[in-house]
Amino acid sequence: MQNQEIVKIIENLKGRRNYEEKRASKLGFASLYEYFEDKISKQQKAIEDEQKELEAAKADDQPKASKKSCSCC
Repeated sequence: MQNQEIVKIIENLKGRRNYEEKRASKLGFASLYEYFEDKISKQQKAIEDEQKELEAAKADDQPKASKKSCSCC
């Protein structure tokens, strides 16, 4: 089963198709479909990693209410 998003991308390449085919073969992919499938999966992974970093940064920035600066209170 083919991903329709990838099929549409390949159909809409027009003048860039030869360039993308050469790029795919240079990188060792057997077809344009495999090349774009890999490209999309890398983009999605990068987005997920960025979101995880943002969540971690937000968690670190939140002040800790339970920790007190002095022992008198």
